[in-house]
Amino acid sequence: MSTTRRDLIRRLRLLLVLATATTLALFLAYRGVHDDTVPLSTASTPGIRAVDTARSALRQANAVVRETGAEGDTSGEFLTQISVAQQSLALAASENVTGLTGRHDVQTVTGLIAVYSGWVERRGREPEGSPLRAAYLHYAEKVLGLEAEAGTEGDIMSRLDALRGEQLAEARRQAAFPWQLWLGWCTVAVLYAALCGALLETQRFLRHRFRRPVQLRLLAATAVCAVGVPVLAWQTLSAHRAMTDSVAGVQVPPAVPGAVPEGAGEVRGALADAGFWASLSDLIPLGGAVVAALALWGLWPRIAEYRFRSQR
Repeated sequence: MSTTRRDLIRRLRLLLVLATATTLALFLAYRGVHDDTVPLSTASTPGIRAVDTARSALRQANAVVRETGAEGDTSGEFLTQISVAQQSLALAASENVTGLTGRHDVQTVTGLIAVYSGWVERRGREPEGSPLRAAYLHYAEKVLGLEAEAGTEGDIMSRLDALRGEQLAEARRQAAFPWQLWLGWCTVAVLYAALCGALLETQRFLRHRFRRPVQLRLLAATAVCAVGVPVLAWQTLSAHRAMTDSVAGVQVPPAVPGAVPEGAGEVRGALADAGFWASLSDLIPLGGAVVAALALWGLWPRIAEYRFRSQR
């Protein structure tokens, strides 16, 4: 009695199981990385840079206050820098990197900036030589929290430092590659190799058993696997490298006020299509279904043929 039908059924079951398992593992591993690429590139790193811009603008505003006389304490340059700081904080709040706590911190800092500006304005209303000018400047800089007042809790700079630290911690979490992702991608590699091996072995079996050089439907299933999985894996590796570079680019605040970290443009370019690649995760189940359908389509006619033969 021929065992061909039984061998075909066994191979079909193996292909269906491997296709399903590979699809599920790839879907979870791919989403595990790409679900964080968009928030990192569109919210976390822009939020950190917005805080850095606000810090820089406030320092420049205070430098203007120290360099100008009574008539220039609320000059156009000072007001411009204060406006830049407020707009940057509004951007940091809109990015919503650290949730409700972060938005509350931004609101608090915005209120403190108004207090700081108020002390500067009171200093500007005092005549040149008035002892109150130095006192008002001291109060303003105490609210601002420059190096001379380092360690003061609750000032603007310390709160911005804390907010930046929370944003950076979130960015590091998004760019991390923990052991769960390593395990997921190792599982994908093992299942992918097993699926490709099973497809090739089935092709060899059909060639020897039925004397056909190639089974086109199984060949198409093999092509989908051979192209799709490596492309997604390579893009995931590239995305993870770009995420790591992105976090490294904002790790330390710029030493020069207003400076852009070196390579920031390239990092943004590497993550420019993050949304597109993240959306491809929805096509992974479809690709798995196509592989399974092609395997079923390629083997089932042979299985049915032997079933009819056994009934004769």
